[in-house]
Amino acid sequence: MPQELFIAILAGLGGMFGWGLADFFAKKTIDVVGDIVSLAWGHVFGTIILLIVVLFRIGTQDFHMLKPLSLSMLITLCLFGIAQAAVYIFLYKGFGKGQLAVLNPIFASFSGITSVLSIVFFKEVVSSYLLIGLATLFLGVLLMSIDLNALLSKRLNFMHVPGFKEIIMATLIAALWTLFWDRFIGGNDWLLYVTFMYVVMTFVILVVVKWRRLDLFVVKSQTWKYLLLMGLCEVIAYLAISIGYGVTSLTSVVALLSGAFSLPTIILARVFLKEKITRTQTVGSIIVIIGIMVLSVL
Repeated sequence: MPQELFIAILAGLGGMFGWGLADFFAKKTIDVVGDIVSLAWGHVFGTIILLIVVLFRIGTQDFHMLKPLSLSMLITLCLFGIAQAAVYIFLYKGFGKGQLAVLNPIFASFSGITSVLSIVFFKEVVSSYLLIGLATLFLGVLLMSIDLNALLSKRLNFMHVPGFKEIIMATLIAALWTLFWDRFIGGNDWLLYVTFMYVVMTFVILVVVKWRRLDLFVVKSQTWKYLLLMGLCEVIAYLAISIGYGVTSLTSVVALLSGAFSLPTIILARVFLKEKITRTQTVGSIIVIIGIMVLSVL
């Protein structure tokens, strides 16, 4: 396997397991403190962890090796942070209005949109075998996100589905964010960039909490550990994909693998929360694993 593909696969898997575990820990907290409060605390802890990592790096390296960020870089990173916060806010608002079974497959398609845009408009080079692996992976991601029983039980006019507009906004912003973050982070200081972007994202989420007059201190003592783990796993995901985008040109591989974050969430929810897995989710999970195997043997 070429080294670049190997790094891209590891980075994508890091994003998959990072976000998958973060979603699992979020499931443990949302019913207790609410979705936005859970989101806010997870990002606060994630910010603290990232700042500790940056301080450790400064302490172990020559401080002068860190390149100062220009004004244009700072503005661009702020825009990335605001956009990523908007993804979460639109996503949670959409899920709050409508049915997860209908809306989740739409959002799950963002990684596929990113891959197509990268291949078509940015001329990402992919072999026919790699394309087969990516298509298999994307099919599995969609199937994992679909509840066919819920979809077949009623006729759907998507333009009138509650939450549809919010999910479409979240999906498009997520696809474009992923695509341009890949272009922006390439060859740059990924740790410093991720940290600054993440701090801005957290700040925007806290502003929303303040604007909605939500109480951040409704957290029970047994919930703190899950919020901390949620933040840690989110940090792992962002660092992993940023490394993948920064040192490889295989945007589609990193995007689609990290976009399969439902796989670890489904498995963990089945094992520890005793949630039922539909046949479609099972088939989708198997297809995702096959897609990963296809990528791994190229």
